[in-house]
Amino acid sequence: MSAMIRRLPFAAVAIALSVFAIHTRAQAQTPPAPIRLAVDASHAPQKILHSHLQIPVQPGALTLYYPEWLPGEHMPDGPIINVAGLQFTAGGKTIPWRRDLVDMFALHLNVPPGANMLDVDLDFLLSAPASGFSAGASATAFLDILSWNQVLLYPKGFAAKELTFIPSVKLPAGWKYGTALPGAKQDGDTIAFDPVPLTTLIDSPVISGQYFRVIQLTPGETPSHEMDIAADSASALEMTPEMQLHFHELVAETGALFGTRHYRDYHFLLALSDDVAHFGLEHHESSDDQTSANSLTDETERTYFSDLLPHEFVHSWNGKFRRPAGLATPDYQQPMKDDLLWVYEGLTEYLGEVLTARSGLESPQMFRESVAYLSGMYDHRPGRDWRSLQDTADAAVFLYDAGGDWSNWRRGVDFYQEGQMLWLDVDATLRRLTNSKKSINDFCRVFHGGPGGEPALKTYTFDDVATTLNGLAPYDWAGFLRERLDAVPAKTPVESVENSGWNVVYTEQPNEYQQNVESIRKVLNLSLSLGLVVDHDGSVADVIHDGPAYKAGIAPGMKMTAVDGRQFSLEALKDSINEAKSSTSPIQLIIANGPQVQTYSIDYHGGLRYPHIERNNGTPDFLSDIIQPLAK
Repeated sequence: MSAMIRRLPFAAVAIALSVFAIHTRAQAQTPPAPIRLAVDASHAPQKILHSHLQIPVQPGALTLYYPEWLPGEHMPDGPIINVAGLQFTAGGKTIPWRRDLVDMFALHLNVPPGANMLDVDLDFLLSAPASGFSAGASATAFLDILSWNQVLLYPKGFAAKELTFIPSVKLPAGWKYGTALPGAKQDGDTIAFDPVPLTTLIDSPVISGQYFRVIQLTPGETPSHEMDIAADSASALEMTPEMQLHFHELVAETGALFGTRHYRDYHFLLALSDDVAHFGLEHHESSDDQTSANSLTDETERTYFSDLLPHEFVHSWNGKFRRPAGLATPDYQQPMKDDLLWVYEGLTEYLGEVLTARSGLESPQMFRESVAYLSGMYDHRPGRDWRSLQDTADAAVFLYDAGGDWSNWRRGVDFYQEGQMLWLDVDATLRRLTNSKKSINDFCRVFHGGPGGEPALKTYTFDDVATTLNGLAPYDWAGFLRERLDAVPAKTPVESVENSGWNVVYTEQPNEYQQNVESIRKVLNLSLSLGLVVDHDGSVADVIHDGPAYKAGIAPGMKMTAVDGRQFSLEALKDSINEAKSSTSPIQLIIANGPQVQTYSIDYHGGLRYPHIERNNGTPDFLSDIIQPLAK
């Protein structure tokens, strides 16, 4: 082409280039007819799904993708390892295929002459471990959460929003379901949905189950909000009227906070089981929330669970409607850039905690204890001396897979909770600069506002965040944020509390929030005393770098068997720490390191230490103002 163009006159060259560009755009922008996707989930209790796709095609080379980078998961973790039984046919003939040797999520095949439809069959295996996101366990004998990205392929060369799918799912006999997908029509145990763009399909999981309950949170209102709950037993579906009211208040508080809703209706898809992966995953018009079986019926579990739905609900505005430009990729194969996750997840963590308190799902005292716990733990997190908060976001792709061992030194996805402390600092600073006339509430209405009513996507950059803050209160917001994101260590954890009108203190009185976390996880967190975290069976989960236990030679993975001559128990360990306050003798621990067993001596006499916050009466109490309900 280039050699031929060089011999043409200039005008002819321009015309030729123009025609070529138009022709190329037309080819690139002509998506295939709608793709049919039929999923047979009737064997979900057997831990297997069958999927059948009908993809309109043309003869010739064809590349199909399995979704790799999934919105909300922030890493290339599409569960391709659980795809089995893959077969392609056209005109009744089997078509061979070959996986790309570089892009392992791409499959190449040749469509034979005369074929205009490709039939694809694949199975998705549901026997994954109970960890991870959509790659984790999602089915039991009584329920299933169908993530459509698990069971489909799509053709290369088109933006995901340009591809239309016509989905349907067959459920086990008698199961009920919930989803944000529009146009549901049920025939027996099969539900067919309206045609939707691929972006909407992957953004709209389906929850189903034998034990199922629907709770309308805003009956008679538009848009509607409902909880679609599946559980492993009928008793797990019970919810107190008081808790139901708090979720109703959550909806009201989000309306007051953001001032608009960017969805047609909203579904909290809640799975209650001890045999599925426990997480929350945001979607624009729903959230995939998977948690313990007793989360609605046990007080300790309820407290631990209380902030899950508020966090994922906030993502409808912060993450789905407003999204960092680096995360708004055209399809599911382009790498995502995670550098603004301190906004995407950090601001959501902050707003989720604030809304949990505003809606009554958490008491003001528990909110304060959670703030104290985070500020104390992050202020004593030695990994902050070398890895910046910004780098925890930049490195999220692999930090999501980091284990709990050495997490204090390696760091993990700290942009969630240290990001929460950053946004508390932003909120307090806005209030201080404007004498409480402006706050993060105003930021949300400006940054996340708009006409609403329909799902939409509006991207942003770091400069957009700083500019919006500057419009509320003139200040060097770019410098403010960069200092806290890039410094090692940044002073944010304690500073944010002090700027809110409170001080961090340490006492021997247990932190209520920490007690709840320890009870659920069956651990004892002694990070602020001995410098370790130990499981109920004596296994050392983590050791604080350069802390007392570290200096004694103890490491994660070891296992305690005895404490000062007594058989190990968490209570015995706490007793020894208390007794050591009035003794000069070190605490003696018998610990197994694989086949080796020996005694380790920890020379610590400071007693148990727990973080709390107390009022600084000489300053405004912004922290109490922050959790005041807006909708009343």
